[in-house]
Amino acid sequence: MKKFLVLGALLVAGSLALQDVSIGHGGSYRGPGDTVPPGGGGGGGGGTGPSTPGPSGPSTGGPAGPSTPGPAGPGVPTGGPAGRPAGPSTGAASTGPDLTTWEFWWGFNKDQFLNLKAHIHSGGVSTGGDDFFTGLGQTDQAKNTLRPSDETIRSKVVPALKEALEKERSNDIVTGALIALGKIGDEKSEDGKSEFEPILAKFLADANQEIAETAGVALGILANEASIAKLKDLALDTTAGRKLVGGGTEVKYRTRAFATYGLGLIGARTGKNEVRQEIARILIDILQKPDTSTRDIKVAAVIALGLTPIDVDPSENPEGASNDASRQAQIKYLRRFYQDQQNHYILRAHAPTAMARLLTGAPGDLRDTVAKLLLEALDKNSKEKDEVRQSCVLALGMIGDSDMDKVDGDIRAALKRMSDEGDQQSKNFTNIAMAQVGGRPGKGADNDKGQKEAREFLLNQLQKGKGHMKPWAGIGVGVMESGLTKAEVPATSASGTAKETLRKALEEAVSPEQVGAFSIGLGIAGDVEGKKLLSEKLAKTSEPNARGYITIGLGLMDARDSIKDIQAIVKDSKYKPDLLKSAAIGLGLLGDKELVPDLCTMLGEAKGLSSQAAIAAALGFIGDSRSIDPLVAMLKKKDITDSARGFAAVALGIVADKELLPWNSKISTNINYRANTTTLTGDNGTGILDIL
Repeated sequence: MKKFLVLGALLVAGSLALQDVSIGHGGSYRGPGDTVPPGGGGGGGGGTGPSTPGPSGPSTGGPAGPSTPGPAGPGVPTGGPAGRPAGPSTGAASTGPDLTTWEFWWGFNKDQFLNLKAHIHSGGVSTGGDDFFTGLGQTDQAKNTLRPSDETIRSKVVPALKEALEKERSNDIVTGALIALGKIGDEKSEDGKSEFEPILAKFLADANQEIAETAGVALGILANEASIAKLKDLALDTTAGRKLVGGGTEVKYRTRAFATYGLGLIGARTGKNEVRQEIARILIDILQKPDTSTRDIKVAAVIALGLTPIDVDPSENPEGASNDASRQAQIKYLRRFYQDQQNHYILRAHAPTAMARLLTGAPGDLRDTVAKLLLEALDKNSKEKDEVRQSCVLALGMIGDSDMDKVDGDIRAALKRMSDEGDQQSKNFTNIAMAQVGGRPGKGADNDKGQKEAREFLLNQLQKGKGHMKPWAGIGVGVMESGLTKAEVPATSASGTAKETLRKALEEAVSPEQVGAFSIGLGIAGDVEGKKLLSEKLAKTSEPNARGYITIGLGLMDARDSIKDIQAIVKDSKYKPDLLKSAAIGLGLLGDKELVPDLCTMLGEAKGLSSQAAIAAALGFIGDSRSIDPLVAMLKKKDITDSARGFAAVALGIVADKELLPWNSKISTNINYRANTTTLTGDNGTGILDIL
């Protein structure tokens, strides 16, 4: 059972209070390690309600509070030490977080817009420069790079983490080091053997379930092909898999689910099509096995299959005899899986996103086939569950574009209809989906007409829509304008009008929810004319969450004049972890690293786990090569708490990460977090998306 409680440093804003949670999984585990969260085990595993927070204090072996019925609520979104938004505990009453707020979507999708590593490693980008938005890559003209060299990582960080795994027994330190090694990844060797794979794998047999399943997660993050056989045996609960975990009658369902996600992470990174085909075969085998009793494992398999794109077969009969023969056959299998009503709706709800991910680079007629299938779920006579319809809305946003092809026109029409007829979450998601469609030029004619249609929809929601839709529309304006910028569509007066309308909405906004959303929207849109307004809002706003989002917006705008103000916020927010982390993101976007020494000192002195979590995350966001030595020293220091040392390992893993974007952003982006299982994002922070 966990002994400590920590606060996740990236929490949603608004009126939701902050709640302490358990540490683990490299700085983010929030649930009791020796109990199964509600709805997560046995024959269930999914669709649970968000757990209503209970009083702060040591874990008592159960969930933090009573679960509310209905779809599960997300934990803290990817990219930060876990924690969950929380309301006050009122006994058995359902006072969990409002999952329809925009902050949850932002938490799961922010990484594609922030692209923090590119800013940190380049020292920031010039104000108003052409390289402001660079997609998922580095800035073109990187200067003053402070990325830790491979030599530094291999000679300082890796030995310290390996020593910790050899000598330490604290869950906090061991799990932090396991995840960090996975993030760093193997050094290329002549024989092709993995150095880290056997180190991580030996912890699969640890008697502590938290450490054992963390080892499985770490193997997936490592993404070495040498791990495929082990992850397969774990996921399929084979005799060999049971030996890997130390024997017994089964591989625990949580370890199986994490191993399944791990296969997808390898599939997303490998350059070998035969490896992707092998992984796809394993995942399809999992989905076809009737004895896979928990939905956690099958949900993981659907999501992982969408991360593993088999090559497109250019032949006239491409689908072949097997489901793993080609991309076309892979998508055809998912179409059948989605259409099979015998499959639980929570499982089917993840198929639309999986198909949409695989359509990148696939033939256009296949896109149209999938789009038409998903449109059926949005028909006014459809009997589909809300979770399935929500997923179809999100997937159509990934598929559609702004030209006037019939399918794209049908997508936009369906999204408009769902904004009136759908459940509240579907209505909210239509703003994001329409923004993505409007910001993606198609190959057909009259893209300007589709863009006008999408923009008018968003601005109408922003100006005339109901109160709860306005923040979503504000975010949508930013998403659309960002998409057009990345697609190199020339700026138009209509684009300028949209940004001006959003600025006016922010100027008039009073509620923290709207202030935060409009600030993020302007930041995503790259509206440099909004810098002055955001600076004024920062000075006038006292609510911590709204202030945090304003700092992120300023960072996205490259508002260098605000650096000193944001530095002061970080220094003054030692006991406001969510604000501290958001302000650190702002500084990371601005390429400012001046506070690295101060943060290292703060982490060593911090006693509260909530503060340690936030400071570690902040170091990851604005840390660079200069943070390596003090963090290594802290990991080895014996006169500070194990939790602080564990968070030092977490921060080292973030700073030395082999990937530009957080590893689990592959899973979280565009996911329907309402179709949840506890190993996806758990009631008590025990999911794959809750790991820093």
